[in-house]
Amino acid sequence: MTEQIAAWNDWVNGYVWGLPLIILLIGTGLLLTVITGGAQFRYLPFALREVLGKLFQKGSTAQGSVSPFQAVATALASTVGVGNIAGVSTAISIGGPGALFWLWVSGVLGMCTKYSEIVIALHYREKDAAGVMRGGAMYILKNGLGMPWLGAIFAGLVSLAAFGIGNMVQSNSVAHSLEDSFGIAPMFTGLGMAVVTGVVILGGIKRIGQVTEFLVPFMAIFYLGGALIILGRYASEVPGALQLVFDGAFNGTAATGGFAGSTIMMALRVGVARGLFSNEAGLGSAPIVHAAARTDHPVRQGLYGIFEVFVDTILVCTVTGLAIIATGVWSSGATGAALAGAAFSTGLPGTWGNIVVTVSLVLFAYSTVVGWSYYGETGIVYLLGARAVPVYRVLWLVFIYLGAVGSLSVVWGVADTLNGLMAVPNLIAVLASIPILLKLQKEFFAARAAEG
Repeated sequence: MTEQIAAWNDWVNGYVWGLPLIILLIGTGLLLTVITGGAQFRYLPFALREVLGKLFQKGSTAQGSVSPFQAVATALASTVGVGNIAGVSTAISIGGPGALFWLWVSGVLGMCTKYSEIVIALHYREKDAAGVMRGGAMYILKNGLGMPWLGAIFAGLVSLAAFGIGNMVQSNSVAHSLEDSFGIAPMFTGLGMAVVTGVVILGGIKRIGQVTEFLVPFMAIFYLGGALIILGRYASEVPGALQLVFDGAFNGTAATGGFAGSTIMMALRVGVARGLFSNEAGLGSAPIVHAAARTDHPVRQGLYGIFEVFVDTILVCTVTGLAIIATGVWSSGATGAALAGAAFSTGLPGTWGNIVVTVSLVLFAYSTVVGWSYYGETGIVYLLGARAVPVYRVLWLVFIYLGAVGSLSVVWGVADTLNGLMAVPNLIAVLASIPILLKLQKEFFAARAAEG
């Protein structure tokens, strides 16, 4: 039965994460880039000033449940995850160094997609029965397009995908990493993760935001610091690594050593797919938590989305990819987290490489579990109401343990498919709401110009 499910899902996944969806996501990013006047390019400096200049501000007195930075920190907690280590490594091991270039392309376009979907989500958000601000594609479809049934489909996909990609897969990755590195039994890892997650999520979005605004900067600096040390030690190899990236993107990569070889199309497909999987632009997940932010205008919070993808893809994924290529381990035949581990073990002295990757993997995975709990919770609230939240949170903790002690080859695949399917109703919501996006953008920047 398990083999049949896996085979069926592999067939479906080939279409879900195949060329049609990639074209849809990239095409949407291109369209939004054009109609917004290149928002990710024009407003990136402003977005950086907006986010970094207000790190310790709690936001305005506007309606919302968390500060703008807590919202972006929670979104980053969910996107900066195992995909930034294992996902980038897998893309390079399959598609060669050229995959990193196409990952950048997905990131640049994804910055505009994320900006757009957040702006629209904030415009159509609403409070639930418990007074928590909720938003996302399901509320856009219900409140903006009069399609609550499609909103229910999106909410169902979010809720199901959350238990896989945002929960069991993450705890399983942590359990295996700690067992391999320190000999800790998965049972203890599962119990430990369930306890430390419960302390956070049982307090709701406000406590999640309070934790992620400190956790995310720490884990990002820790990981980026280790990767930058490697690039500093291998500085003479970085120009050659960049040449491999650009050459592989347009000419393909020849077989070397244990590496099986790669075509241009393979580099493009896996690079874009892994990039989109990492930053989740177009999938509709991050707007769910951004919609809870206290802000005076939807566009202001949308700028945080540009920052979010910039950090996730342009910074974290880039240093991972360059470390793998510059140290020369990309052609070793290893894949996934093992390939990133090989790069860090080669690039850092002693056991520091293994420590940095293991600690980062644990922190990334834990933060993803915390962030995705709110995504799935919002899907459940849309479907069943706020009364279902306590039961949902308890189930979330149970599945963390089950993920840690179980074998998840099928769960990973199914969750990946559900994650990709989220893009369809989300992009319908975004594309149909372009007039509102342009109206809000014009309104916000006209007001800023009037203020001088």
